Amino acid sequence: MDIGSDQMIYDLVLLHPPTVYDFRKEMLFTGPISDVVPSSPVFEMYPIGLTSIGDYLERYGLKVKIINIANRMLLNPKFDVEKKIKNIKAKAFGIDLHWLPHAHGSVELAKIVKKYHPDTPVMFGGLSSTYFHKELIEYPCIDFVMRGDTTEKLILMLLNKLEKKETTGFSDIPNLTWKRDNQYFYNEITYVPDSLDEFNLPGYRYIIGSVFKYFNLLDPLPYKGWLQYPNTAILTSKGCSYNCLICGGSKDAYDLNCNRKKLVMRSPKKMLEDIALIQRFTRAPIFLLNDIRQGGKDYVDEFLDGLARMKLKNELVFELFNYADEKFFERLNRAIPKYSIELTLESADEDIRKYNGKLPCTNAKVIEMLQYSLKHGCAKIDLFFMTGIPNQDYDSAMRNVDFCETIHKECGEDLRISYFVAPLSPFLDPGSPAFENPEKYGYKKFCTKLEDFREAMKQPSWKNMLSYETNKMTRAQIVQSTYDSALKLNEFKFRNKIIAQNVYDEVKLKIEKSVEFLSRLDDLALLPQDEQQKQLAIIKDEVDSINRHSICGENELKWEVKKLFANFPSLTYIGLELLIKDVIKDIKCKIGKIDRNEVISNKNQNIQKF
Repeated sequence: MDIGSDQMIYDLVLLHPPTVYDFRKEMLFTGPISDVVPSSPVFEMYPIGLTSIGDYLERYGLKVKIINIANRMLLNPKFDVEKKIKNIKAKAFGIDLHWLPHAHGSVELAKIVKKYHPDTPVMFGGLSSTYFHKELIEYPCIDFVMRGDTTEKLILMLLNKLEKKETTGFSDIPNLTWKRDNQYFYNEITYVPDSLDEFNLPGYRYIIGSVFKYFNLLDPLPYKGWLQYPNTAILTSKGCSYNCLICGGSKDAYDLNCNRKKLVMRSPKKMLEDIALIQRFTRAPIFLLNDIRQGGKDYVDEFLDGLARMKLKNELVFELFNYADEKFFERLNRAIPKYSIELTLESADEDIRKYNGKLPCTNAKVIEMLQYSLKHGCAKIDLFFMTGIPNQDYDSAMRNVDFCETIHKECGEDLRISYFVAPLSPFLDPGSPAFENPEKYGYKKFCTKLEDFREAMKQPSWKNMLSYETNKMTRAQIVQSTYDSALKLNEFKFRNKIIAQNVYDEVKLKIEKSVEFLSRLDDLALLPQDEQQKQLAIIKDEVDSINRHSICGENELKWEVKKLFANFPSLTYIGLELLIKDVIKDIKCKIGKIDRNEVISNKNQNIQKF
């Protein structure tokens, strides 16, 4: 379904880049950097914010399209990116640089856009764009950087100015970085909304509607395999009440990067509306991003009471940032037919957790919480441990697996608990306390500027991609502790019948081959550049085969559901329903009942009040 979709003139085309632009040609041993997320090492899953932007702008008559370039490249090895971009007719392009691993691919994509559309504005956005805005605006291929964590209204203002071809500049648009005549301008971040209910996070109606409106199914797919396993998520908040040292979404990071001084929650009413829509087109689990308990007891009660009144058919997955008592799990069990939880413990060492700010309770309390959740109907528990965190040495990393043994025994060897270990990789988050004060918090940084990260992503080995080492481990030791603890964890899982023989064998083989490849890549690094590139090309296919699911089984992170695939009849019904509404809106615009410029102008006036 890709017929004539690029013949339309769009007001904005949003492009999601791969990590390294031409990953299809480069030999990149990315190792386990994406093993515990749904997407591949290309990180083809785009940020939720893209859908919210598209949804918001289309309410006011604009035509917005998302093209997941990373996923299109993954789906088709012969997909011609330059041909695709050349044929797009757009008044503006937007490229996300939200997660820093896209530092290379995002800028390279902007260069291609400017090559074929030299007079069309290109804007960047996302948390990493916000942090590195002064460096980004110096690239000739980038015209604007929209900063902050909520940019829908600001992009509307910018597009309106561009449409009117105003020549007075853009100094009246909050949060905007821009340039003119080789001068750079950095408007202050003064737009930080204290309500999120005006925005759909994500904008599933927009995504479904755009498939039918623009006659294209492939462009907006969130990640490879989404149609077969359509995970969905709802963003519950922006900002954070916690201040974990290594998190770019921590309290201090949001303050520094986005001028957000306090947490803001989406209302329970809006989240319930999202859940009602999602279960119309899929039975896959719905992930609630961020801990809903940050909103307080009344907030949690209102949300769970609403869920109890719904005919809820999907499993809900909750993130927990701190200890939860038995009453909380009793509430979940009463309100929801099926729920699961995710806990990022990071370390088995209580002192390290307390120092880092992640789940700063005792191990006894961790076990108690898990026992409560199992007692009160929790369907699945994912526990995540990490290597490369402050004050962690090799022995501490290995103790993570010992703690898994303890948990397994204390929780009655319950197979509903799944255990994972992964490195903090590839980069320290910009804006996090550890990035801003590395020596204070036990880090040495190898990357500071955006170009440093762009070069790091192109390194053949993930060991050399790492942008840091700690006060306890070098990069080589972080890699070793990752693989050794993963191997030990794999043996623990098999011994306790948590994974099957074939999964155990596959993971063991991939870990062993990964260690072998690291040694080979170290040897290749000593060769002359031409010979090195030749040898890297020879082993590329072999490396690609172990780049995914190298330290855990392919299906370990998946939730068991009766229907893994998207419901096409329901998707079609929703899409046609939305398309009819859109046609009616366009007709009203044409006969003068809706004045797009007047609507946008009114919105601009409202923004100026912030």
